[in-house]
Amino acid sequence: MGAQANAPVIIKKKKVVSGGGHHGGAWKVAYADFVTAMMAFFLLMWLLNATTEKQRKGLADYFSPTIPTVRVSGGGDGALGGDSVFTEETMAYNGAGSQMEKPSEAEAAKGDTGLSEASGKAAKDSDEALKKIEEALFGTGGESMIDDNLRRHIRTRVTDEGLIIEIFATESEPLFYENSDEPTGLLRDITAILPEIFSLVTNHVAINAHTRAYPVVISENPVWDLSQQRADKMRQMLEEAGLEAGRVERVAGYADRKPVVQNPMAVRNNRLEVILLRSDR
Repeated sequence: MGAQANAPVIIKKKKVVSGGGHHGGAWKVAYADFVTAMMAFFLLMWLLNATTEKQRKGLADYFSPTIPTVRVSGGGDGALGGDSVFTEETMAYNGAGSQMEKPSEAEAAKGDTGLSEASGKAAKDSDEALKKIEEALFGTGGESMIDDNLRRHIRTRVTDEGLIIEIFATESEPLFYENSDEPTGLLRDITAILPEIFSLVTNHVAINAHTRAYPVVISENPVWDLSQQRADKMRQMLEEAGLEAGRVERVAGYADRKPVVQNPMAVRNNRLEVILLRSDR
C-alpha cells in the first residue's frame, strides 16, 4: 500500500486536431458566391449583346416600379410597388383609373394584332391572285397553259414571301449547258410562257438561281459566279419574252448553299426560283 501511494502520477496529454483552419468548409461558400457572381456577370454581358435597344429598355422598365401619384387608382399591392407582371389592373392610372397617362409601347400595343381590316383584305386578295397563277400553270381550274413535258420540271409553293415557281433540271434535261449560263431549249420554252401567265397579276418578281456543288479538288469553284450569271440570264429572258422590266425587284445567286436533296452534287440542285412577291407587303 505504501509503495503504491508514493508512485508518481503520469498525465498523458493527447493533442486533438480539429477540422477547422484551412481544412474547413468556409472557403467553399465564398467560392460558390464568386462563381455565382461571375455567372450573373457573363449572363448580363450576353443579354447586352443579344438584345436590341428596345428589348433592353423593356427589361429595364420591368424592373422599374411604377409609383402611383393620383387618387383612386393606387399602385398594386405587390413587392414591385405598382408594377405587376400579370395584369395591368394594378398599374398606376390617371384620374379615376380610366387610362394610363404615359403607357409604354408594349401596353399601347395590347389587343392590337398589327393587321387592320384593310390589310387583312389586301392579304386575302393577294392569296387569291397567287392561287389564280397556280391554276393557270397546272390547269387545276381549267386548261393548263403549260404542256406535260414542261410541267414536270416545275414545282410551286406559297410562302410568306409569295408564290415560288421552282424550275429544276434533271439528268437528261438540264436548264443550262454544262458550266455556262447558256439556256437549253427546255428553259427557253418555259420562260416564254411565264410572262403571259404573270400578266394576270401585277405583283413584283424576284429571281433566285441555285447550282449543284462541285468537287472541292477543283482549283476555282464557279458556283457563285455561275448562279449569279444564270439568275441574270433568266431576268433577261423574261424581259425579252414580255415581262415589264420594272416588275423585277431582285435578282440573286445562292450558289450551292441551299441544296434541295441530300446529295449536294446532284443535278436536281440546279434550279431557278421565280417568285411572285406578295402585293400586301
